[in-house]
Amino acid sequence: MYCLQWLLPVLLIPKPINPLLLYNHAVFMVLYLAGFFLERQPCTICSLAFLVALFLLCYSGLGWCVFWESECDTVRCGDSL
Repeated sequence: MYCLQWLLPVLLIPKPINPLLLYNHAVFMVLYLAGFFLERQPCTICSLAFLVALFLLCYSGLGWCVFWESECDTVRCGDSL
């Protein structure tokens, strides 16, 4: 589980507020993760734990996905008119 100490902080990096920087942020994240997986070759358990955490964040609908903008980033989620 040593390799998770380099993967979990990736989930905590905040997305930029400026919408023009979202593409640069997503490219940085993809390149960082690709480089990490190629260089460090984390164990299967760490890789699966990270991918499950990333999946849960991106598809939770709360707007915390590090790769793309969700509807919750532009409108308040949970509000019903």
